Amino acid sequence: MTKKGLDYYMTLPYRIVLYPAEEGGYVVEIPDLPGCLSQGETIDEAMAMIQDAKRCWLETSLELGHPIPEPTPEEYSGKLNIRIPKSLHRTLAEKAKEEGTSLNQLIIYHLSRGTGYKG
Repeated sequence: MTKKGLDYYMTLPYRIVLYPAEEGGYVVEIPDLPGCLSQGETIDEAMAMIQDAKRCWLETSLELGHPIPEPTPEEYSGKLNIRIPKSLHRTLAEKAKEEGTSLNQLIIYHLSRGTGYKG
């Protein structure tokens, strides 16, 4: 078995979550590495800081012999369940009927168009 080192883990595509901090600036974290988080005044600064935090988290875990989780693969089923107001449901269903398509296809069309998704 080959021992995985810092360089190996630094290149893995860990998911990074960025959100506004209450006091200003941004908080950034790597959910797959518990406690690995940082902050920055700007998005660019926060993203640079999380790389430093990631390196420190990994170095410490390697030194202590703690297990290091690899990134959780993101899997998408293609199913999405949402709750919408009855009035919107009615409006969408009527529009789908007018256009001679299913409600599902109408919603897919508008979501794709609204996000610029080209599939």
